[in-house]
Amino acid sequence: MQDANRHKPDYVLLITVLALLALGVVMVYSASAVKAHLEFDDPFHFLKLQLLWSALGIATLVLGMNIDYGWLRAYAKPLLYVGLILLVMVKIPGVGREVNGAVRWIGLGPLSLQPSEVIKLAMVIFLAKVLAVKPEKIRFFFKGLLPPLGLLVVIAGLIMLQPDLGTTLVIAGTTFMVLIAAGARWGHIAALGSAGVGLVVLAIAAAPYRMKRILAFLDPWADPSGKGYQTIHALLALGSGGLFGLGFGQSRQKFLYLPESHTDFIFAIIGEELGILGAAVIAILFVIFAWRGYKIAMAAPDPFACLLGVGVTSMIVIQAGINIGVVSGLLPVTGITLPFISYGGSSLLFTMAAVGILLNLSRFSKVT
Repeated sequence: MQDANRHKPDYVLLITVLALLALGVVMVYSASAVKAHLEFDDPFHFLKLQLLWSALGIATLVLGMNIDYGWLRAYAKPLLYVGLILLVMVKIPGVGREVNGAVRWIGLGPLSLQPSEVIKLAMVIFLAKVLAVKPEKIRFFFKGLLPPLGLLVVIAGLIMLQPDLGTTLVIAGTTFMVLIAAGARWGHIAALGSAGVGLVVLAIAAAPYRMKRILAFLDPWADPSGKGYQTIHALLALGSGGLFGLGFGQSRQKFLYLPESHTDFIFAIIGEELGILGAAVIAILFVIFAWRGYKIAMAAPDPFACLLGVGVTSMIVIQAGINIGVVSGLLPVTGITLPFISYGGSSLLFTMAAVGILLNLSRFSKVT
């Protein structure tokens, strides 16, 4: 791209993301202070790390916003290979790091890398490149639709070995959104969607703990001290917050009642401390993010940029929707973070990198 074609990035999107990031840093401190004090004798332990990752995330965003997005098209395949290699490496004994019974991280000394975060973004970039080359092929099942679906099956299979159903659903949902944007036939999408639901059912039936989560979702009070525990305490947090909340720092559930209160279930703490209004602000910010992201994609200067914008926006919005749905008791527990808000290094870093790409696209899109 020529520099002459660039203009200022979408400031509405940028301000929205920075607002979510700032709220996340504040709420990570509030939600984690008790746990950090008990485990590390430092109530600011997780806050310090989140501030570090936020600074790195902003640097990544700035980098992604200023590079030529054509570079991503050129290196789409190598990026995908790196993501696949990392997904395989996580299963190597001594390399993969186990947390709460799941092996989803690669140990890097005191830090860790979550390969699924790498592959999410790499998959979006690769799909955008492949589907933009010969867009007419997507109308045909075997020539256009089957190859990306085959790749999805491979990636989903590797992620399910960790196991991580939540991330698998995000990648599958994002893939379908990109396929629809590329012009896939609705009949094909409907058939594949039905098959996907069947596969999810089989995945749930194949693992007893997943079936227990479904039963706990349907009736969490049937096992209040077991599989229904997280859902019950998340709902208690949201319910006790009322309209205006108990006040910042006044959560009761963070006193080791609600597991993962600063990661997967931080939205419950937000509802408890800031009330329905605070939770609504978070939801509205994600709606604004979706609006600007899809608008950037629709105004993109070429098919690759359009599909890339759809993929990045969908990836973040779908993940946020699943997380909020889980915490609100609308979906079964799947163990997935809330973008920009939850504590976590890999997730925040690659999400900010994805936003940088989206802002990059906005510099070449005629968005109003």
